Order: sequence, then C-alpha cells, then structure tokens
Amino acid sequence: MNTSQFIKRQELLEETFFKNFTVVLFGIIISCINSLLLYIFFKNPVFAQEPRYILYMHLIINDIITLSVSVILFVFVYLLPNINVAICCIFILIGSSVYKNTPLNLAGMAIERFVAVCYPLHHAQVCTIQNTKILIGIIWLVGALPSVVDLLVVLTFRPLSFFTSSRKCYQQNVFDFEYNIISHAVFNIGYMCLVWILLFYTYFKVLFSAKAAASEPAQAQKARRTILLHGVQLLLCTLSLFTTVLDGALTSLFPYYQSVIYFCDFVLTSILPRLLSPLIYGMRDQKFKKYMKISLICSSRTFLFEEKDSPQL
Repeated sequence: MNTSQFIKRQELLEETFFKNFTVVLFGIIISCINSLLLYIFFKNPVFAQEPRYILYMHLIINDIITLSVSVILFVFVYLLPNINVAICCIFILIGSSVYKNTPLNLAGMAIERFVAVCYPLHHAQVCTIQNTKILIGIIWLVGALPSVVDLLVVLTFRPLSFFTSSRKCYQQNVFDFEYNIISHAVFNIGYMCLVWILLFYTYFKVLFSAKAAASEPAQAQKARRTILLHGVQLLLCTLSLFTTVLDGALTSLFPYYQSVIYFCDFVLTSILPRLLSPLIYGMRDQKFKKYMKISLICSSRTFLFEEKDSPQL
C-alpha cells in the first residue's frame, strides 16, 4: 500500500479534486456492495453453515478495512500531509496486517475448493465451521506478526519524542530502519510466493482430478474458474510489491507526470483488487444471487407496505 506522493509539478485544484473524488467514490461504491453482501450473509443463516462462505465474508470484511485505510491515507496526503506519528503508526499497522490477510485468505479459499473437488468424502470432516474459525485466527496472527515486530523495533530504537512528531504517513517514512525495510520485503515476498504455490497446486490438482473422474465435472469447472479469479486478484495484490520499482522506472521516463503515475498505481493495486471480491462470489455465485434477489424484493415490499400504511396528512 503505497500512499506517498512526491509531487514535482504543481497540481491544479481540479486535478486534485478529481483524484480524491474518484478514490472516495470508488471506496464508497465498493464498500456499499460489500456491505450488501454482509447483510445477506448475516440475514440468512444458511450461509454461516458453509466454510467457503465464512471465508468469503472474512475476505469481504478484510477488504472493507483495507479499502477504508487506503482511502483515508490517500486523502490525508492532500488534506493533511503531515500527521502525528503515533496516529500514523495505527493506520499503517492496521493496513499492513489486513493487506497480508488477503493473500492468506485467498489461499484458504482455494484449499477449501480443492478439498471439496478432490476429496469430497473428507470435505465435511476437514472443512468444518470450527476449523474455519481456527484458520481465520491463524490468518490474523500470521498477518499481524511482521507489523508487530516492526513496531517493537521502532519502539526500541526511537525516542518517545518521535511518536509525538509529525510526518508524511507512509510506511517507509515511519518504519525506516534497515531491518524494517528488509523484513517488510522478505515477509511480503514470502507470503506471495507461498500463496502462488498453493494456487498453482490446487488449480492443477482440480484440473487433473476432473479429467480423471467424470463425477461432478461442473463443480470442478466452477472450482477451477474460482481459483483462476483468485489468481487474478492475487496478481493485482502482488503488483503492489513492485510499485516502488515500477514508480521509479516510470517517473524516470516521465518525471513531469509523477503524481499521475502514483495515482494510477494506487487505483490498480489498492482499489481494483477490492472490486474483484464482490464480483467473484456475489455476482457469480447462484446461491448468493438467489438470496440477494429475495432480500431486495422483501425490502421493496416492506417499503411499499410502510408507504401504504403511513397516515396521510
């Protein structure tokens, strides 16, 4: 999540407004869609009995937090460039943790589909509600561990006055020790490589399992498509690891458009992946679409009945 903005040219007020309006608008639209999916999930207990929907809702909640933090930090760059370091640390720790949760959650969802297709007789025993909750706990623990270590390093070697000072709020400007920079790169690359290996393994196992057995080919095909979409989502998340290199290469070629390059990278790596989550299940999954229609129809009827029964003045 790269929110640093080193603006070499003077931006016009209209350009600044357009960038912030676009980011905030996309953030609101995606959060509204995700909130609708959360509403359907919690309103219909049938979803809470299936591990894949629990993992998906965890991904949606994670995306809402990630998107909120990203949008806030982006707007702060323009409205409040220098903020208190202690407050900045809170935003960075939350954002960094939930950012790492996303690929780990995608790996868990791919494994659940792999077990459902390749080992259907063991799916009920392996993918239980209890095991799913334990997996979510492990995801949060593993995702938060690097951020906690980074914070401990800064608390150890920085004076207390550092946390009362004001700085531009991005990770490299607060956690700027050599250990922080190296560990951040190592942990992120390690997480992504692990998840990519799991996605490739589960995809090809599902592919070969479907060819070897003719039972439920439609389910296997759907599982492969879902894992592929997870791969697209993971690819966009992986791009954020190389934004510094990409920004440096592009800005060296087009230094005048540095702020435009940063804005496009931010949308590509922080906004677009959050948009894919509701599309993968919310718009493709027949069960979700069915209950979404039911919920919208019931809400419309309730509204009409309330309007009809309301006293006329």
